Amino acid sequence: MTDFIIQGKNNIWLPYTQMQIAPKQLEVASADGVRIKLKDGRELIDGIASWWSVAHGYNNSHIISAIKNQAEILPHVMMAGLANDQTYKLANRLVKIVPVGLNKVFFSDSGSTAVEVAMKMALQFFINKKNPKKNKFISFKNSYHGDTAGCMSLADLTDGMHKKFANVLAKNYSVNLPQNKEELIEFEDFVKSVHQNTAAIIIEPLVQCAGGMKFHSPEMLKAIYEIAKKYNLLFIADECAVGFYRTGKYFACNHAEITPDMMIIGKALTGGFITLAATIVSDEIYNQFLSNDLDNALMHGPTFMGNPLACAAANASLDLFEQNNYEEKVSKIAGILSQKLEKCRNLNHVKDIRVLGAIGVIETDFNWQKMFSLREEFVRKSIWLRPFGGIIYIMPPLIIEKDDVIKVTEAIYEILKEDN
Repeated sequence: MTDFIIQGKNNIWLPYTQMQIAPKQLEVASADGVRIKLKDGRELIDGIASWWSVAHGYNNSHIISAIKNQAEILPHVMMAGLANDQTYKLANRLVKIVPVGLNKVFFSDSGSTAVEVAMKMALQFFINKKNPKKNKFISFKNSYHGDTAGCMSLADLTDGMHKKFANVLAKNYSVNLPQNKEELIEFEDFVKSVHQNTAAIIIEPLVQCAGGMKFHSPEMLKAIYEIAKKYNLLFIADECAVGFYRTGKYFACNHAEITPDMMIIGKALTGGFITLAATIVSDEIYNQFLSNDLDNALMHGPTFMGNPLACAAANASLDLFEQNNYEEKVSKIAGILSQKLEKCRNLNHVKDIRVLGAIGVIETDFNWQKMFSLREEFVRKSIWLRPFGGIIYIMPPLIIEKDDVIKVTEAIYEILKEDN
């Protein structure tokens, strides 16, 4: 270990980790493209893009140059009362690529905070409309919107990692995400019964990622959206994980040809280089906050909101999305994943195989102990994956080449075949 890791290893608290039994962390020297280079000389193909964020690969020279240039000019300045080029430029560019009708951008630090902002906006939207009794949210079982208090209240608090906080969180509605016509009718009946005290429906369009990589169709997404509109509920699309071509189109909502009232983006927004998120809303939402009374304003403002350094990285990331045909790249990745993962379907312990865009999923019946051991086996195959909850998934950088996709899928197949 390096001196810094020796000095700090007893001071670090890791994410989603039982520290008493935590395995030794792999020491990273550098990363480039789709490869993570360890200090012991090994290289790992990153199959999950550092939690689905590093869209253009590590060490991208265009984004690095943008960050360096901005750091020398203006690394940060507060947004309250002061404007800067990168932040305003980014806001203008974002409204041109999201679904038509989303025209106002509120920047924040991360996906979780962007969800909190959306929740706060939705509640105050109805408060400003003199309808404060609309103060609950409908979310879906197996969804994940973040780990802060408001976000946790959107989880299924009868199950999962947030249930221990059920007694202290806001009481919202967590329901099954309908998958067929009958379930959709049941869902609409439920919405009809609670719409008078409900502000919004929030959904991860097409893929519930951290909740088990569960898919639903564009047709179902559109049907849920139409129910929200029918019963005067706001529709919030959390695209942190699925935006920026991950599902094959710029945004998952594009598959259903819908414009949500609010869209939340993050992760790949900066190409995975630095944290930044945004809550992008319709004029109808924004206009409801306009008044001569300060009490009607949205009283929210993270210290590093619209950080120029992060916005410079995001503008550089948007350059790359504009300059490269990522829809074609993702289509090719999807084809390889579909073909190669299909080999695993009839193996022992495999329950399902599913692919959408640059997302490949193998659902197994393994327990969590086995999933932890799989992580070590993948590393021995020079692959970086973090299976969880019975799910082995691939969400690589979008620049990954065919040979590397095949290496990842072959490694998965070989390891799973050993359990046959």
